[in-house]
Amino acid sequence: MKVNEIKEIARRYNLRVGKSTKSDLVRSIQQAEGNQQCFDGNISAECGQDSCVWREDCD
Repeated sequence: MKVNEIKEIARRYNLRVGKSTKSDLVRSIQQAEGNQQCFDGNISAECGQDSCVWREDCD
């Protein structure tokens, strides 16, 4: 997913976008949704969230 798309999702949650990185934005969205903030945390093989929206871009 492109950064501009992620920023739009973040804005829907009233999150401050500013100069945040893609990883920071996704983790903020995960937190706002009440999910584990695991994006790009090198645990994708262990997180068990195979249907996660962010899975394709995650490490």
